[in-house]
Amino acid sequence: MTAPVKGPASYFPSIEKKYGRPIAEWKDLIRSSPLTKHMELVTWLKNEHGLGHGHANALVAHTLAEETKAC
Repeated sequence: MTAPVKGPASYFPSIEKKYGRPIAEWKDLIRSSPLTKHMELVTWLKNEHGLGHGHANALVAHTLAEETKAC
């Protein structure tokens, strides 16, 4: 039996449905941004791309956590 998705990734299906872009594309946008701080990126996604706070926060948190693990 598969465990339910928890944490920031639990938002991913609704993000894709609401904003019409795959998660990989959002992550690429975040990685290509000159911004590096969590809240700067959240604010940027909200202001420039129209995401809600929770969705922007989930994308940034998940993407930055991947970057930390890669190091």
